[in-house]
Amino acid sequence: MMNRELIERADKIKFFLMDVDGVLTDGRLYYDDGGKETKVFHIHDGHGIRLMHEAGIKVGILSGRKSKAVEIRAKELSIEECHLGVADKIGRFNEILKKHHIDESEVAYIGDDLPDLPVLKKAGLSISVASGIDEVKDHVHWVTRRPGGLGAVREAIDFILSAKKGEKKKNQVGFFKK
Repeated sequence: MMNRELIERADKIKFFLMDVDGVLTDGRLYYDDGGKETKVFHIHDGHGIRLMHEAGIKVGILSGRKSKAVEIRAKELSIEECHLGVADKIGRFNEILKKHHIDESEVAYIGDDLPDLPVLKKAGLSISVASGIDEVKDHVHWVTRRPGGLGAVREAIDFILSAKKGEKKKNQVGFFKK
């Protein structure tokens, strides 16, 4: 059975914001022999981001690390709000709210580690991936069944879009918090 409050939170979402390492990727850092960092992204997550655009929901990235690979992927997916190398995630979160004239209740944020907690505690719908640390999973509204980098972002997107359509898909949701 789905949690009615969780569905109501998802139905309000106008902006989907996500961390990268451990969420949009599996959290591992890959370096080639020349020391160049590379990242692996899941195609399902990318298609989900395109579905969010089609539904009129803004999508953004808020990451503590800088990465050329993420810049390229964000551009490929038409993600205009791509904030990399952000030390103060809550400060940037507040700037995004102001810029887009939205309330924190209209933002879903998906993260996996301690730097994400301040934003997760303010977001209208806070989500962690299955591979997130326990301290984060203990403070979010919902935890995906899939781990970061392996379709967790798509799982979250599918849930939000189905809630907005009023659909109640059995077994769509991982487990609930609150």
